[in-house]
Amino acid sequence: MANTKVQAHEPDVIEKARNFWEDYNKPISYIGSAIIILFAGWMIYHYMFKVPEQEKADKEVFVTQKYFSEFISATDSAKLFLATKVLNGDGVNPGALKIINKYSGSPAANLCEYYAGACYLHLGQFAKSIKYLKDFDANGATQIESRALGMMGDASAELNKKDDALNYYKKAAEVNKKDDFTSSEYLFRAALFAQTIGNTKEAVALFKKIKTDYPLSEKANDVDRYLARLGSLSE
Repeated sequence: MANTKVQAHEPDVIEKARNFWEDYNKPISYIGSAIIILFAGWMIYHYMFKVPEQEKADKEVFVTQKYFSEFISATDSAKLFLATKVLNGDGVNPGALKIINKYSGSPAANLCEYYAGACYLHLGQFAKSIKYLKDFDANGATQIESRALGMMGDASAELNKKDDALNYYKKAAEVNKKDDFTSSEYLFRAALFAQTIGNTKEAVALFKKIKTDYPLSEKANDVDRYLARLGSLSE
């Protein structure tokens, strides 16, 4: 009897499946075709346009990288000239600003955000420096991220944005707590800035944090001297 029931139901199942396909085969076909077209379109865009565009951006950013490297190691008298080249190019090769606009979203453009932020900081255009550094993504490179946050702190301090400056210095120290040198450096800078703006309580806490968290760092050697000046010797 059980087999008879199964056989009786089989035509119904087949008939329902046939009816379903007749009712929905066009929508299903349209959706399937749309997915194929979208995927094919993405493949064409990626390999015919995106990849060649990124390769072109990488080639164009090479000269900008060279100028920025020279800018970092240059004397103060040469930095102004090189900062302008980094930003605007040399008349033949594009600078960071053009690469950012032309190749927005590319790794080359992202790198140029950092270059632009650093150069604008040196040129005294602090709001622009913060703008470009905010757009920069270090992609896990903690030392670079700390430097970017530190520069944003410097720019904010110059703009008299005291809370922003202090927060950026503290964030720079928090990026990679295992990096004794970088973290202690930015904690020290945060402490000095807190002291400068009259926030003694914060300065003391930050100096003590250096002593506690980074006792072997170079900055820890100076902490007691600063705490003594603030009237609060470390324990």
